[in-house]
Amino acid sequence: MSKPLILITNDDGITSKGISVLIEEMKKIGEAYVLAPDSPNSGMGHAITVDSTIHIKKSPIFGEIASYECSGTPADCVKLAKHELLKDRKIDLVVSGINHGMNASLSVIYSGTMSAAIEAAIEGIPAIGFSLNDFRYDADFDHARPFIQKIVKEVLEKGIPKNVALNVNFPARQDEPIKGVKITRQTNGFWKEEFDARKDPHGRPYFWMGGGFVNREPENQDNDIWALDNNYVSIVPCHYDMTDYNALSQLKDWNLSN
Repeated sequence: MSKPLILITNDDGITSKGISVLIEEMKKIGEAYVLAPDSPNSGMGHAITVDSTIHIKKSPIFGEIASYECSGTPADCVKLAKHELLKDRKIDLVVSGINHGMNASLSVIYSGTMSAAIEAAIEGIPAIGFSLNDFRYDADFDHARPFIQKIVKEVLEKGIPKNVALNVNFPARQDEPIKGVKITRQTNGFWKEEFDARKDPHGRPYFWMGGGFVNREPENQDNDIWALDNNYVSIVPCHYDMTDYNALSQLKDWNLSN
């Protein structure tokens, strides 16, 4: 039987350590094919390029593996692979990452890593976004490798619901091994922004955004942040339909007639 065709992308750029680790693991399972941004796209969310050109060129960075770098966004990469570069082939799986930094809770909204996976889900392709709760450039990914293999093999063998992408987050490397895997939900939290007002050498004001994450439910044990904080891998199934179905009945009672 032919090997499954696995499209690999990310938002940290084609030269990041995280994508090289993911490629090493995917080529053990199937035919790896890479189309990734040529520069960092962190926090890009589900942006697509609509008002400028997109350029693609072949990259030698991963040797014999078919690899291309793209001037567009992570979502652009999936669209271009599906409809142009691999338009005559069936993509069996899209994997995105491994992101340097977690994409748990509300971060999934801003994440280019997860937006690439969700774009694949929109196209009907099984997809997984992988992230590591370690923002360092030289982060250690080795403890995540066995879990990447297990999760990908399960998806290829058993599938996932249609139009769903898995948001997989790994805890940072610790002294003890990862305890296991938790199927979780997205934590109810938010980012509390703080803006540092500064001036450039010409005296013009600018702002540097900082802040931190606020967890509204630190005691609950069924969410992704709790799993990461307690040294578990978290898997959250994500869907692009953002309709609040519980609110539909309430809004239907509004008097909106003329």
